[in-house]
Amino acid sequence: MLYLDHAATSPVRPEVLDAMRPYLTGVFGNPSSHHTVGEAAAQALEWARGRVAAALGVRTSEVIFTSGGTEANNLAVKGIVLGAMQAAHEPAGLITTPIEHESILQSAEYLRRLHGVPVRLLPVDGAGAVSVEDLRAALDAAHTALVSIGHANNEIGTVQSVAELISAAHARQVPVHVDAVQSAGWLDLRTLGADAISIAGHKLGTPKGIGAVAVRSRVPLEPLLHGGGQERGRRSGTENVAGAVGLATALDLAEAERQQSVAWVAAQTETFITSVLDALPRASLTGSPDRRLPNLASFTFAGTSGESVLLELERRGVISSSGSACAAGSDDPSPVLLAIGVAPEVAQTSVRFTFGRAPLPEGAAQHLAALVADAVAAVAGA
Repeated sequence: MLYLDHAATSPVRPEVLDAMRPYLTGVFGNPSSHHTVGEAAAQALEWARGRVAAALGVRTSEVIFTSGGTEANNLAVKGIVLGAMQAAHEPAGLITTPIEHESILQSAEYLRRLHGVPVRLLPVDGAGAVSVEDLRAALDAAHTALVSIGHANNEIGTVQSVAELISAAHARQVPVHVDAVQSAGWLDLRTLGADAISIAGHKLGTPKGIGAVAVRSRVPLEPLLHGGGQERGRRSGTENVAGAVGLATALDLAEAERQQSVAWVAAQTETFITSVLDALPRASLTGSPDRRLPNLASFTFAGTSGESVLLELERRGVISSSGSACAAGSDDPSPVLLAIGVAPEVAQTSVRFTFGRAPLPEGAAQHLAALVADAVAAVAGA
């Protein structure tokens, strides 16, 4: 079996499990407890916080551990907007895009519906890119509490020009949250200059259930979980110490390997894309052809059914997906594809392939493209 759905989740790395094991067994204490067992857990938690901070280019005190990317995005979007409203004692708007992860879009809808927050969705072009000029115009139009932009799209792989977008927002004294769940480990996050950054461990090789959000200390943040005041009062609840250690270890490994991994994965992905497009005239690559994640290739196959192509691929030993795993089971066309101008009937033919960090054998990318061509032909001829 060839697993090509790493954008949904990656297998747990053995090194991560090894690092976590002591904190699931002998060093099992509650890090808030004031005894030797608890203090040992607290020391591990702070070590992990420091390693995550280094990978994100923030202060150690600015890292908040969460249950994953969805909670991290909810805390960043809701927490920063509500914090700004409390500080200013008046409503303030949110700017985002229609191609964000549902955890961003549903947080925006919550703020609009229950708190009267004006939400503005920036348009994207046919590659899924946001225009700096559109952002500047939106910032000039109303008082804004936060801009939330995905670093790299989880369905089509387009990488935003986040440095320029952040610069434009900062020129208006507006903070920026970057959803880096898909880009962590593939792109350098240390120099982004964002005011908040979200990541999720299971995209990097940890067990599911651990993530983090870094929020600059100067940014007001209203907590969403209330209780014992853990995470410096910003996210109550007993911390997942083993998960935090796993996340730190996974980030360290990804950063150490990133330059080499990106080079070979990008090369095999490019070979795969070229081979699919050469073999299948009906295939169309979605997203930016050049500013994209090195491991993601997403196509539409006009005149087919994406779900049927997935089944044919699985019969051939290839596991892929039709888009975001968080939207699995929906028969509706992908909102991301609709936003970039893909017709609804074509959007439903989408198939996404996301590679892991290990290189494939020589010639595997071409062989995979041949399997895709066979699967598409089987569906089209059915």
